[in-house]
Amino acid sequence: MRADYKNERMDPTGFVILADYVPGIIQEIRYYSTYNFIGDRIDGYEEPCALLTKEAARALKAVSGELNVQGYRMKIFDAYRPSCAVKHFVLWGIEDQDQRMKPFFYPELEKEELFARGYIAKQSSHSRGSTVDLTLLDMKTGREVDMGGPFDLFSEVSHPDYKGITQEQYENRMFLQRMMVRGGFVPIDCEWWHFTLEREPYPDTYFEFPVSAEYLRR
Repeated sequence: MRADYKNERMDPTGFVILADYVPGIIQEIRYYSTYNFIGDRIDGYEEPCALLTKEAARALKAVSGELNVQGYRMKIFDAYRPSCAVKHFVLWGIEDQDQRMKPFFYPELEKEELFARGYIAKQSSHSRGSTVDLTLLDMKTGREVDMGGPFDLFSEVSHPDYKGITQEQYENRMFLQRMMVRGGFVPIDCEWWHFTLEREPYPDTYFEFPVSAEYLRR
């Protein structure tokens, strides 16, 4: 592990393009698009690609291989997230009065509650480079596996152990969680899609470089 964290915020040396490590992975990078809880492309997302630390990418490749054998592919919504994107979230939550995406992503909550309930924070594990948001795609049907609630829904419904869904939906969440945990990732209690590599290489570093495959190749 590198010792000098303070000078590495813009250094992407330890990062890779996830698609190079996991061929055939599906990517729907929501924060590059306008279909997210803010409704605009998020600062720092210059390309619709997933970036991760080499360690996290290797671990995810192993999980992906096991899933493929069982008839599933990974679909990635977000991976590395620059600190400027997190600042965009925070400023939107504090200053921006726009709530046009409320019906889709936080229908039961007011914006100020998003902080109190932990859905928006001043720092994100994503900015350390070893966290991924994902779901599964059934290779037989070509459709996403039904998890009982969509990505980035700020609601109790998104808690992995939420029981107000069907047994099949709950089992789908638990299957994803088991596969990720077995692969060395740690879940959180409020988002069924969110996992962080347990032995992440930069546990104290929050990176700032953009989400850009071109930037990594420089």
